[in-house]
Amino acid sequence: MDELKFRRQAYGEPNCQDEDFLTAMHDSPERESFLNDLKKLDSKLERALKVDVPEDLAAKLLLNQQLHQHQVQRRKSGFTLALVASVAFIAGISFTLLRMGPVDLGEHALAHVYHEAMALKVDDNVGFDEVNFQLASMGTLGNAKFTKQPGKVYYSTDCDFQGVKSLHLVMQGEHGKVTLFIVPLEDRMVLDEAFADNKYIGKGFATDKAYMLLVGEDTADLGYVKEEIKQTFI
Repeated sequence: MDELKFRRQAYGEPNCQDEDFLTAMHDSPERESFLNDLKKLDSKLERALKVDVPEDLAAKLLLNQQLHQHQVQRRKSGFTLALVASVAFIAGISFTLLRMGPVDLGEHALAHVYHEAMALKVDDNVGFDEVNFQLASMGTLGNAKFTKQPGKVYYSTDCDFQGVKSLHLVMQGEHGKVTLFIVPLEDRMVLDEAFADNKYIGKGFATDKAYMLLVGEDTADLGYVKEEIKQTFI
């Protein structure tokens, strides 16, 4: 079982007893620790959602309705607010678990290129000092920086990779433009060395401090920009 399949199974059913799942867990201390953390969270959620209902609750509510109609109305309002709060709590937990799930970097890179299509038409003529300032402002890449201009940079801005602040650049390849995403290292990130759809091709590689995702329309352009990065990014 690969890492992505293991993590998806862990998030969906942390107490799964399938042989493949258990074998994958025991193969890695990190996976076992990760699964134990999920089980603890699952137990906390289960305890939080258990509410004991008194056996005489119906009788008490009926009596209150007969004797104190006004108080009953107030309690109904309070119950509605509590219900809304509970729904919001569950929604918040679900959103948090989604943000904690595995991130397919190639899939997200392609989605970002389509979502920010206008970036490929911009020419801000960005200098490497400005890019370094943006890298430093992220606060998650240490002292990572470009030592010199990595070729022509048309565009540079921050972006979001499933809750992880990253950097989105458009650079000049050998012939055409290449989109570069610089993403801080995280265990939940799943990096593919190659990915593609019916329009774009992509390459992924890791440095000591970040994942690099390259997206373009020509393999030669990707290779050209990759070499630029290797020679200028530390």
